[in-house]
Amino acid sequence: MRSINVLVLLFWLCALSLFGTASAQPTTPSQTAQSPPASPKKDEEIPATEAQRRTFAASIIMSLADEARSYNDLALRARVLARSGDALWDLDPDGARILLRRAWEAAEKADAAEDVGPSNPAPAAMVIAVRRGDGGDSRAEVLNIASRRDSALGNEFLAKLNEQVTAQTARPVNDSWTTSNEMSKRLSFAHRLLNDNQADKALEFAAPALNSVNEASISFLSRLRLLNPALADKQFMRLLARAELDPTSDANTVSGLSSYAFTPGMYLTFAADGGVRWAPALETITTPNLPVELRGSFFRVAASILLRPLPPPDQDVTSAGLIGKYMVIKRLLPLFEQYTPDTAVALRSLLTALARQGSSSIVEDDDDFLLTQGIVRDADSRTVLERLQERVDRAKNERARDEIYTDAAAILAFEGNPAAQDIADKLEDAYRREVARRYVDISLLRTALAKKNSAAALKFAKADSLTHPQRTWAYLQIARLLMGSDRTRALGLLEEALAEARRIDADDANRALLISGLASQFLAADVTRSWEVAAEAVKAANAAEDFSGEAHGLTVAIVTSSGLKLIELDSSALNLSVLVSSLAKQDLMRASDLAKSFKYEAPRAVATLAVASAAVTKTKRK
Repeated sequence: MRSINVLVLLFWLCALSLFGTASAQPTTPSQTAQSPPASPKKDEEIPATEAQRRTFAASIIMSLADEARSYNDLALRARVLARSGDALWDLDPDGARILLRRAWEAAEKADAAEDVGPSNPAPAAMVIAVRRGDGGDSRAEVLNIASRRDSALGNEFLAKLNEQVTAQTARPVNDSWTTSNEMSKRLSFAHRLLNDNQADKALEFAAPALNSVNEASISFLSRLRLLNPALADKQFMRLLARAELDPTSDANTVSGLSSYAFTPGMYLTFAADGGVRWAPALETITTPNLPVELRGSFFRVAASILLRPLPPPDQDVTSAGLIGKYMVIKRLLPLFEQYTPDTAVALRSLLTALARQGSSSIVEDDDDFLLTQGIVRDADSRTVLERLQERVDRAKNERARDEIYTDAAAILAFEGNPAAQDIADKLEDAYRREVARRYVDISLLRTALAKKNSAAALKFAKADSLTHPQRTWAYLQIARLLMGSDRTRALGLLEEALAEARRIDADDANRALLISGLASQFLAADVTRSWEVAAEAVKAANAAEDFSGEAHGLTVAIVTSSGLKLIELDSSALNLSVLVSSLAKQDLMRASDLAKSFKYEAPRAVATLAVASAAVTKTKRK
């Protein structure tokens, strides 16, 4: 890293002038006892300290920003410039805006580089799509920071993004799942505002993305309802009205609307060939208790859409088709029977008619395991397993049986049902069995953690199916759970987790990530041990060129007949910035030296900004 500027030298000269003079005067024991040296008054000392901290923080931020302009990695350049602007904002808003504009320029170049030239060493198209689907490209982060700090600047960047999207993005697919690049970014930022409990501002920003029914819009509204039910319900009512008037609304539109009303976090779409797409929720959301009027509006709109006549097969452009419509009606029929029996009669009649028109696929999928999930809640495990066995008995070969077992294991694990382990163990293919058991054990582990059941969580953490990074993560979560009630046991688990982390390959970024998280957790109980583990984290980071200083890659996946299912482990507390910020509150200069000891640009930048932010935070407190 380049040498720090003159401001830091002035800081040190000032510090030496304050402390050096006093230390140069010899004192005797009697002098110390009888007349202790007068200390500066608080109102004189604090301004000097604040000035030093502000100078120190500003200098390292500007030095890092200057260094970032020479990074070859455009995405890293954009990220560091944006975060430097964020850290500088409270000290120098005008200077911070300059850095954010530079960050946007770098982000535009970084995102453009992903899409051009076969010789460009860019990520695979699927990786880019997944990243952008979550609003995770370079411009998204710059936009998020700019919008939070300065709404005018955020709107300026968003307008530029809109122009680019209009020029580059093809007409989005009407599959009740896909959202455009721009809308993904809007919702990504809106979710961050929800994380900060800013419901009104989140809705204001997300509003343009809430005009159609898809997984992203419904997911946002379900989360919004946790903070402000009235606000979310009002927006949902508007969505119902638009869906009712939209001639393109179909069975999948109804399925999406039902997710908000009855199964938040579980979003299903049905294909014309009988396929089902769903994804497990990243967080558990209980079924909302909707106002009677709103619930009645849902059933009225849902019925009006489902009872629309289907066009001839050669003219059917709906996303669900005949078979998909049949499956949606069959799935929701128990709800109609419970709340609107008269409408249920008409839908049951339509179901019979669709079965006559449809192919044999409808008969084969008549008891599809997914159809009852989240809707029929009173069936016990024995009934579910009996239905599963019936499907297995009808399977044509080993592969078909394994697919049925995989689907069932994933669903039962999603519900926290331990029977999922036995189902996963029934798979014939050894590799698929191993993957399924790992997915199940992690799912059950997360359920136990959510219930604060440390004994059950520890049992799942010791399962043979878990990898070294996953077991390290598990021990860390359980230790955090126990820290308040059984500190001795918690510290023992942290040491077990550290031993497990050392079994991870030296060049694996997860090793550095997890050891950083362990050092942070040690800080709650043993400061000395935390600094020791932090030094080990630096060594691990310097051995792993791919380590960015931020959580990534801690996911568990399984392939089912309805698509890829992912569990993303909560790793926010593992970020290097969490560790360095905490250490800087203990010893600012020692933490600064620690930050300088990182070999690679990305973790060094993360650590440096954490030190600067800690200095600014201390200044604010004073």
